[in-house]
Amino acid sequence: MPGYGLQGPDEGTGLLPWEWAVRRLNAARNFWLCTVRPDGRPHAMPVWGCWSGEAFWFSSSRPSRKIKNLRDNADVVVTTEEAENPVVIEGRAEIVTDPVDLQRFIDMVNAKYDTGYRVDFLDPEVNAVVAVRPQWAFGLQQEDFKGSPTRWGFTR
Repeated sequence: MPGYGLQGPDEGTGLLPWEWAVRRLNAARNFWLCTVRPDGRPHAMPVWGCWSGEAFWFSSSRPSRKIKNLRDNADVVVTTEEAENPVVIEGRAEIVTDPVDLQRFIDMVNAKYDTGYRVDFLDPEVNAVVAVRPQWAFGLQQEDFKGSPTRWGFTR
């Protein structure tokens, strides 16, 4: 973040551990999903989602703009809703259809949002389940804006 007067990685609170980001991802109720339209314009929409340990998962109806966008361009950005202590993930989205994965996702959603959805809600002909695997992530704590910004990289 050039120009913000950031401190070095050992100054301020120092770099944040990935566990800090995981706690934020698990605690967030709503997320912003940013996709790219076929003509290159950005598209941002709020979604519910769950962090599984290796990916951010969400669902949407198959004819939605976000799913149409993902079919053409799998590059996405997902952010937590709170801007003061954000986690931003940039990654690649993959539509998931394996029944075991669909059950895993519905279990995560029901536990997190106190819902009672059944796995048939995720009929792949009607609704798409998407896993976003991060390529990198970014986070910072507002109370130490200059000392906490951290970027994490992920390998495939």
